[in-house]
Amino acid sequence: MPDAITETRHREIAVEHLLFWTIRYVEEQHPGLLDSLEASLDKLGDPSQGGEKDDNAVRHIAAKMIAGARG
Repeated sequence: MPDAITETRHREIAVEHLLFWTIRYVEEQHPGLLDSLEASLDKLGDPSQGGEKDDNAVRHIAAKMIAGARG
């Protein structure tokens, strides 16, 4: 049986996959979604406190996902 960290990682991979393909599907049906998401990145931040907080890293990952969804 996987430990809690492994289960969390597996869940994160699954959620990221499903979200990515959902975004691509919705963009095909309603062009402009990706532009809207990209415009919202300045509002995205890391909710962590202390030294682990890195808003730019979170925004960078989101921007890469958007770029990937653009194809």
